[in-house]
Amino acid sequence: MKIKYNSPTVLTYAFLSAVVLLLSQLFFHSLTQAWFTVPGKGGFDPSRIRNWINLFTHVIGHASWNHLLSNFAFILLIGPMLETSYGSLSLLLMIAVTALVTGALNILLFRTALLGASGVVFMMILLASFTNFTEGEIPLTFILVLALYLGREIFNSFSANNVSEFAHIAGGFCGSLFGFFRPVKRE
Repeated sequence: MKIKYNSPTVLTYAFLSAVVLLLSQLFFHSLTQAWFTVPGKGGFDPSRIRNWINLFTHVIGHASWNHLLSNFAFILLIGPMLETSYGSLSLLLMIAVTALVTGALNILLFRTALLGASGVVFMMILLASFTNFTEGEIPLTFILVLALYLGREIFNSFSANNVSEFAHIAGGFCGSLFGFFRPVKRE
């Protein structure tokens, strides 16, 4: 038996995020802050190319190993199925669009910086409920997952924490739209 790199988009994303965190903790302590965090409201400077790059790269940066592991436990579980269903390039595009949407909304609405793959996780969770979607139908699994996760995030948004529930909700919204408007790749 041999080990297969079965999900190139998901695995590359996971390894890249782990390498960034490792480099940031061991050698380049400002790496995550500089290149893998999107600034909050008032911190975005449109004349700085790095700020535009951070709109996409903030989903690679993580604050700690626990932060990274909690996100990638879901991504490594759900991502390969989605990559098989939608294709590697399509999934990469969905991740990039989700990063852009969550980053841009954070810049417009919140003063705190944003980093991590949580929005991507929620995009994948809601998108997964569409893998056996038939046109003209709304999967009951989608409704239940939406109610459970959205309800939890709305409830959690009233507590003081370092979690961006809004990024989770925005990521889930992206996953819902991708599920409705992006048909599953057929073999």
